Amino acid sequence: MHAAIMRAMQESPPYLSIVVPAYNEEARLPESLAQIVACLQSRPFDWEVLVADDGSNDRTAAIVQECSAREGRVRLLSGPHLGKGGAVRRGMLAARGRYRFLADADLSMPIEQVERFLPPCLDDCDVAIASREAPGARRLGEPRRRHLVGRAFNLLVRLVALPGVRDSQCGFKLFTAAAAQALFPLQRLQGWGFDVEVLYLARLQGRRLVEVPIDWHYRKESKVRLFPDALRILGELVLIRWNHLRGRYRARPARQT
Repeated sequence: MHAAIMRAMQESPPYLSIVVPAYNEEARLPESLAQIVACLQSRPFDWEVLVADDGSNDRTAAIVQECSAREGRVRLLSGPHLGKGGAVRRGMLAARGRYRFLADADLSMPIEQVERFLPPCLDDCDVAIASREAPGARRLGEPRRRHLVGRAFNLLVRLVALPGVRDSQCGFKLFTAAAAQALFPLQRLQGWGFDVEVLYLARLQGRRLVEVPIDWHYRKESKVRLFPDALRILGELVLIRWNHLRGRYRARPARQT
């Protein structure tokens, strides 16, 4: 009887899934995973952590497997190197949680603040976006030049694709299971612009988006290359609008069996 109960608990979907995309993150991942696991182990709900390895060629996969051996609710999802968007898509569609939280490996947002995205702190929304610009948010240690360039880029994002969204690029977002299962199969972009694309899709589907203020800590070791990545994302903004005009964001009908 005890074994049957344990199997049922393991098979039932967890309350929260945390998806961490990772590419060559052997330096940051051990501490980040330790912080995530320590935070979740003290919570009263069931959970899982999925690290979506984007074809790393360092010890990223081995580090996740070592953590998984100590805590079975941490899982490795291995795949070819596609880009951050491809890794996030794989993680979100493999996740089983009622709520699915995207977290960058650098944990520039303290992981304890995940509770701001969950009931009872937040309810009645499909997508919750971590915001460095919403009232009550704090940016800590960010160089002024980087901030100004980021705000200029966000202005373009709002003009082209996401009017009213003050911060689309922060790497922490929460999706309900229903929203994740509806949005990520339609995602086409594999690179940095996937954030904008998924939020654009959410708007097209009439889903409720909410921005959540967070404390955001600037990390010098960030992999974002400000100008090259900004130019690449600008091209992807145009591609998002083109995909929409071509009807490429329509959900495909379910297959008849």
